[in-house]
Amino acid sequence: MTLLRRATGLALILTYVLIVLGAWVRATGSGLSCPDWPTCYGHWVPLPSEIPPEAGYAYFQVMLEWVHRLIAGVILGPLILVIGWLGWRARGEQPRLPLYVGLLIGLLLIQGLLGGVTVLDQNSPWSVAVHLTTALILFSVLWLIFERTRGPAVAIAGPARLLSGVVWLLALGAMASAAMTAKSGASLACSTWPLCDGAWIPDLSDPEIRLHITHRWFAAGVGLGVVALAWFTRELAALRRLALLALALVTAEIALGGLVIVLAVPIWIAVVHQALGVLIFGVISLVMWRCQGPVAAMGSAHVRLSGA
Repeated sequence: MTLLRRATGLALILTYVLIVLGAWVRATGSGLSCPDWPTCYGHWVPLPSEIPPEAGYAYFQVMLEWVHRLIAGVILGPLILVIGWLGWRARGEQPRLPLYVGLLIGLLLIQGLLGGVTVLDQNSPWSVAVHLTTALILFSVLWLIFERTRGPAVAIAGPARLLSGVVWLLALGAMASAAMTAKSGASLACSTWPLCDGAWIPDLSDPEIRLHITHRWFAAGVGLGVVALAWFTRELAALRRLALLALALVTAEIALGGLVIVLAVPIWIAVVHQALGVLIFGVISLVMWRCQGPVAAMGSAHVRLSGA
């Protein structure tokens, strides 16, 4: 079980790096710098001389996309297969582990196919958003496995149990809508912050404004949800620090979101904004999985707590 936990921890780090690297690829407009898949310009390792001049991309952009593929296909993919094998072997200690690792491997296969679809569909907003959403769900399942290999689960009863799931969904929506907003060119559809061109509810007839404001509403929902989580878990030692960490990170993320608008989406802030968003999603995932302990299977080592 210790080896499984360590492998899962390494996969969590690599998945985080991969998602942030994907944001860097998107922010620099490098998503189509390798126009074919799974090779890049017909080569597994493209050299500068093999990039046609008419491609319109710097070699740095090509390598950014290539490294993203390398981590996903050569390092993280095989590691997740190892986690699947270790999870199956540990089924005697944690009977639900085969279900978790089965879901993880299924998501890995779907994500690999979506990577190809994203390239072949010319990085359309919807394909990028679906690709990111699947990556985030995979990231969350890794947190589930990491949490379940920690030791006896602590079942949380009360509002925190349901609320954590709602906040998780809101965070997923905020990340997906952010990807759609960026790829649709709607990042500056609202040119002011926190109001949208001077209004809390702008004219929604413009699809770019509608998309942009949807992301803001999702983000506001996450902020309010995390505040509620911090309140309902204030007396729960297993969750209090995580909820407060999430609250601090969300506060910083909202400030960064404002800077993205005020400074007209500089690349480095856009990448940091997503990096922090993924970190927040990871913390919220951990809170949710701790709240969703297997209540029905509680033994003498499990404790039921109140979320009120």
